[in-house]
Amino acid sequence: MQLLLLHLDDALELQPDFVRACTLAGACHHVDKLSGKAIRLWSRQNMLAELGRDIARSLPLRSKGPQLAFMGSGDFHHVTALLLDAALERRPASTTLVHFDNHPDWVNFEGGMHCGSWVNSALSNPYIERVVTVGVCSHDLRNPERKGANLSWLRQGKLELYPYEHPPSRVKADYGNGPSYHQDGGALHWNSISEIGEDNFIDRILSRIGTEAVYVTIDKDVLAADDAVTNWDQGRMRLPYLMALISEIGSRHRIIGADVIGDYSVPNYAGGIMTRLLKQAEIFIDQPRLRQAADAVRNINSAANHALLEVLAESMG
Repeated sequence: MQLLLLHLDDALELQPDFVRACTLAGACHHVDKLSGKAIRLWSRQNMLAELGRDIARSLPLRSKGPQLAFMGSGDFHHVTALLLDAALERRPASTTLVHFDNHPDWVNFEGGMHCGSWVNSALSNPYIERVVTVGVCSHDLRNPERKGANLSWLRQGKLELYPYEHPPSRVKADYGNGPSYHQDGGALHWNSISEIGEDNFIDRILSRIGTEAVYVTIDKDVLAADDAVTNWDQGRMRLPYLMALISEIGSRHRIIGADVIGDYSVPNYAGGIMTRLLKQAEIFIDQPRLRQAADAVRNINSAANHALLEVLAESMG
């Protein structure tokens, strides 16, 4: 396994014990905070492509095994699209993307890629058979059409979404029924983890992965606040259960790559004044104010990263 730390903000630097452990484990570090400021929250496609090339150049020429990346704030989740494409270039095979997140990241976004739109890019990769999104609790599922959700993926069977817990989502169009939902009139009723039961859901998700190869992406805002401190509103999944899901998937499938995001960092943007104002306005509306002290943030996030590193290294080894 190749371990990569992407320093696009200062989130990982604020956890020196975790960074030290990764360095001792042979991690490759890629530091590019200038690009991080420019692409944070959203970016033009050419800037993301340039970052992808820079990351590839910084890696060992003869790196072997799947890549595991830790990359700071959830504001960078669209970087997953770059890492996923690179993983599939190295090991082309029909693949299921398992996506743990408190947000579906399925909105339409013109002219670039947003941390809330990158699932569309992932599903455009011909090697991705299906995306299975797990753990959503956020208000993004309230009236999703009004919020720009690309629900056509549900209708096509390319996307399955299993909330941890959520009431029905009001919709106007007809999306039929799927493994993760059924439509009753003007509402999508979700097959949530809380209704299925955590133990039963392990069997459910394993039954929905129809490929040998799996890519795993984890936004720690899927976790309850006791287990992670993020820039976004957080879900209800607990860390031991997330680790159990990863372990079960890894024991039955070949994980070709994985990434972990969701560590809190103070938002910092580059670009023109209009871009910066738009991004500041978006986080003012969408992101909650941080309440924990800095030492609590460090301790909580570092503990979760150590645990995730251990389970992913074992599952990908």
